[in-house]
Amino acid sequence: MAETRKQVKRSVADGQDEANRRQALIRASARLFREKGFEATTVRDIAGAVGMRSGSPFYHFSNKQEILKAVMEEGLRQGLDRTEEALKAATTPQERFRAMVRTHYGILHDEGSEFIAVLLYDWRSLPDEHKQDIIAVKDRYDLLWQACLQEMLSLGLLGANSDHDKAAADDVKTARLMIMGAINFTVTWYKQHTGRGAMDLDALSDRTVRFFMREAP
Repeated sequence: MAETRKQVKRSVADGQDEANRRQALIRASARLFREKGFEATTVRDIAGAVGMRSGSPFYHFSNKQEILKAVMEEGLRQGLDRTEEALKAATTPQERFRAMVRTHYGILHDEGSEFIAVLLYDWRSLPDEHKQDIIAVKDRYDLLWQACLQEMLSLGLLGANSDHDKAAADDVKTARLMIMGAINFTVTWYKQHTGRGAMDLDALSDRTVRFFMREAP
């Protein structure tokens, strides 16, 4: 019986080690894909970044495309978790909108948050057979935005909405694409700096909210 318990403990520990190594590969791949691009990054680069032999990543993934899929899935999973947690403390439509804007900026720009930037830059490199899985997860994240923006539009709280423009008030999909598109595009130009005149993520988030959100009618 004692030997069996030892074997179980060893099996659990081995499983945890494998999961940790897999996560290390995903994190390193996200950083390298963001820095060098998917096409320019080799499996040897990824293995070297985590101290593995060049063929070791293939124990966890069949090919580099599967690693890319895992990077995108990790980013979307983190995005869902962080957004759902942020929304728990928000009690009004305005607070929910502010929370979602600030959280999305963090997903894009916090240290170690290269995953979504990779999705934005390297989507075309993902094989079609993997795209449907990623879209299914992304749809869950988009639904959170859809619900928030639908509420904002119905209350006249978005700049795209007005009492004289019923079409804009009903077009929540375009509102989502415009707002998230503006936020996502910051991966091409925003850099966090410190010092006088620098704009941190809180300030950038506040500026974005002011651009899009109207005062209550």
